Formats: sequence, structure tokens, C-alpha cells
Amino acid sequence: MEKYRIKTLNRLAQEGLSLFGNDFSVGEQVEEPDGIIVRSSQVDTSQFSGLLAVARAGAGVNNITVDQATEQGICVFNTPGANANAVAELVFVMLGICARNILQGADFCKGLWELEDHEIGRQVEARKGAFKGFELAGRTLGVIGLGQIGVRVANGGTTRNMRVIGFDPYPALGNIHSLSSEVVLSRSMTEVLNQADIISIHVPLSDKTRGIINSSLIERMRPGTILVNHARGPVVDEDAVLAGLESGKLLNYITDFPSQRLIRHPAVICSPHLGASTEESEEQCACMAVKELKDYLEYGTISHSVNFPTTESIPASNVHSRLIMINRDIPGMIGFASQVIGSHGINIASYINESNGKVGYNIIDLEQEASPEVLAKIGDNPDVIRTRVIRL
Repeated sequence: MEKYRIKTLNRLAQEGLSLFGNDFSVGEQVEEPDGIIVRSSQVDTSQFSGLLAVARAGAGVNNITVDQATEQGICVFNTPGANANAVAELVFVMLGICARNILQGADFCKGLWELEDHEIGRQVEARKGAFKGFELAGRTLGVIGLGQIGVRVANGGTTRNMRVIGFDPYPALGNIHSLSSEVVLSRSMTEVLNQADIISIHVPLSDKTRGIINSSLIERMRPGTILVNHARGPVVDEDAVLAGLESGKLLNYITDFPSQRLIRHPAVICSPHLGASTEESEEQCACMAVKELKDYLEYGTISHSVNFPTTESIPASNVHSRLIMINRDIPGMIGFASQVIGSHGINIASYINESNGKVGYNIIDLEQEASPEVLAKIGDNPDVIRTRVIRL
């Protein structure tokens, strides 16, 4: 008999799903799931009353109702870095296509299909000048957002002999340590906009970043800038981009998020959301998402959650069960839970509390079974969002 039910949305790499093992019932048709693993489908957590966690096999979580999940006590995971190499590689592939006019040149060659080889050769030599491009080396690449993808793009620019300047308003120390010493860290986005020939955006989509590249910022760019968006479509104001292309502020717009207006514009190069679409990336994302779900469901431990604090703990041999308490991050909750448990004669073997400023997450290892009365008394506290017991 399975311990947990996992609902899958979208196609997921079997290499990852196989990690669940026999204790899990996994598939698209699973009802009343304990966990959901998803790529790009929309997930409204309010539709799942017993759901404990959602794992996104990718970095962005704008397809998941994260705020609603937090109110329900549902942990939301992502897989940062698992698709970073795939996205970074695609950025430079698309830049090369743009810089060397590859699409136009390929279309020209296809148009010669009715000619004999000698005439094809003559036409190529006579007309290839129309597709003359430029080299990336020597150009200034501006990278906005220095997460794991942005760092790889910045470092990739240095290996192509580009001058690279990067900006991130809230840089993670681990990512910055991975940044090449040749990358210049800027203190403002304006400095990047004023200097870069090519600007690549790598910020997550949120209320703060929606439309962050707007007409005001585009006006601060150098004339003839190439703008690259392999983050999320809405972080760029589409109207502002099209106006920038018409005014000459932008030479080209390269994006992984096509729309009707963008597809029609001759200076826009669209790819069909291919950033993470490699065998390697899909496998790594699926494996990472499965591990996160398994660890959370089986042990209550958290890594790479976007709404709960990182909390890791290995249970000791004398632990009978784990009591998980998720609460609003207010003073006194540790004392409250400890008092309730102690008043029922239950010994606490270990108590770990972590918080992210909004949610407090508690792993309370117990030497005896937590009675229904204990759970009811803790759960009745208006500042407790959710409780559950994991028997070990």
C-alpha cells in the first residue's frame, strides 16, 4: 500500500519519477494528492484540500498560487540551477543567430533550391555581403539578475572575450562567489543600461519585476542595443520594446516568449520557450523536484522552497514521530508548542525552528506518539497554519 499520492502535470523525465519508489502512487490520474510535481501547467492550490507540497521542475513558480499555498500550509519548491546551463547556452545560440544574420542567410539559401550547384555558388558569393554581421568579442554584455542562470551568462560572456557588467539588487552570496573575476559588478541598473551593447535579463517574475524593462529604462539604453529576455515574458513591457525598436533605441529583441505582435516584427527573434528544453535539463529538474518532494513528505525537511524556510534535520534512533507545526512568524510559538507537548507527558527529543520572516516552520521530534488531543490543542491556536505527524 502506498504511503503518498503524487499527481504529475506535464511530461516529466522518467529518470526523476523513478526515484519515488514503491511507497508512492504517481501519475496524472492520481486523485487527492499529497504532492504535485509540475513544469508549466497552472496549479491553483485552493483546489486541493489535502495537498502538502508542490514541486516545480524549473526555477520560476509564477504558474503556482504561492500566496494561497502559504495560507494553506502547502510548501512550494522549485529547482534553481537545474536548468541554468540549458538556458545560458540558448542565450548565446540566439545571440549568435542574431549577430550573424543566420535566419536571413538560411532563408536566402533555401530560396536557391531550383538552381544548379554552379549557379548557387555564384549567387552565394555575389550576395553574401547582404548578411554581414558582427562578432560578440569586444562588445559589452550587461546582465541584469545574477542568479544561477545570470552568472552562467555573465561568465559565458567573458569566455567569448566580451566585456561583461552585471547587476543584481539582492545578490545571493553563493552565486556571486561563482562569478568570474572578470565580470564588473555594477551598483545600479542605470550603469548597465548606459554601457551595454547587449542586455540579457535574468530575473524571476513577481509583482516587483513585472514590466521592469519599460519605456523609461529603454530610453536610458545606448542606441542600437540588443535586448535578450530568456527570463519570463512579462518582465519586459512589450509596448515599450516595440516602440524602442521603431525609434532605434533597440536594434533587436531576442525572446523565448513569442506573441502575435512580436512574431510579426522583423527585428524580433523568437524561440518557442526552449530555455529548459534539453534532455539533460529536464532530467536534472525532475530528479531535483522528486528529491525535494520525497524529503518533505517522508521527513518534513525543506530545501529550495520559495515560501517556507530551509529546514534540515536527521531524526535520531530514539525518535518515534515528528510533529510538524507551520505557523505565522510571531513570538511565543516555540514556547506554546513545547508547553502543550510537555503538559501531556511527551518527551521532546529535538526541536528545530526556522523562519523566513513570514512563516515559522518547526520540526519537533518526539519519543512518544502525539495524541489527538495534543494535535487538536496545537491546531486550535489561530496562529498555527497547519500541523502533521510523520511516523518514523
